[in-house]
Parts: sequence; structure tokens; C-alpha cells
Amino acid sequence: MNPAAKKRAVVTDNGRAFRLNILPAINETYGLAIDETYGQNSHTLATGVIKTTAAQTTRVIDTVVAAVRTAGHQPSVLAFSRIKPIPLDEPSGVRLALILIATQPITKHDRVRVLVAGINAMSVEESYYWYAKCLGAEASNARKALRTLIVGDAHRGVRG
Repeated sequence: MNPAAKKRAVVTDNGRAFRLNILPAINETYGLAIDETYGQNSHTLATGVIKTTAAQTTRVIDTVVAAVRTAGHQPSVLAFSRIKPIPLDEPSGVRLALILIATQPITKHDRVRVLVAGINAMSVEESYYWYAKCLGAEASNARKALRTLIVGDAHRGVRG
């Protein structure tokens, strides 16, 4: 195998991971950006998954802290002034991204809590399924379906 082919093989063998970026806002608050990454070092390819505002991040901060801990980091890495991205393993990144996607348009705290609990109760395979659906061609319909599945039809037609 020639050196260039060997280098490409190494990059593709590293698999998928995620990175969490802190987006500073006002009054030492922050939003988040999650990127899905492939490869390592200078050969990393990244695709933006979701960005949240400081208000959206505050609603699910316990979930963000849990994802960071599961990925082996101290919660203190979540600092307003942080510049370097925080690497997350694939299962933690998928679950956190799915929670942020599902809760982003929701403003009622009780509904956010129900969605977070529902997604946290999913198996790894189920969370991967919904993550793929919520980023696919029919993402808008999939996101609505996920929220309806978890919260139920009781609030159908009522936004946020």
C-alpha cells in the first residue's frame, strides 16, 4: 500500500465523534455548537449539526454537563471563555445533539423536561435512529414526530 493510500485508510478508520463548541454570549452565558467529526488531527472533517442560543442552552444545561462527564471531562470545561472545542464520544454526541434538536423550538420548561427524559430513556440504537431521521431529508417531519412520540398528542397544535 502506498503512503497516501495508507494515510487515507487511517483517517477513515477513526470513525465518527462529536465536538462541542462554546459560543460566548452576554453576561458570561454561552450558547453551543455541535459538530459531527470524522478523522483526527489535521485530517478531521466536520459538519455542523446544531447551534443553540444561551437561553436554549440554559434549559438543558444538566444534559450538557452529563454529556461532558460521560465523555470523560470535568464540568468545569464548560466555561464562558473556552476557545478549544470539547471532544465528545459518538453516543454522548448523538444523544446531546438529539436533545438539543428536539428541545430547540420549545419554550415551556415542563415540556423540555419531558423531552429530555424521553430521549434519555431511549436505547442507544433508538437514539441513533432518531438522530439520523432528524437530520435527514424529512428532518422537519421527523422532529415533529419525535416530539409527538415523547410528549404525546395532548398539546397538539400548541406551539412551544
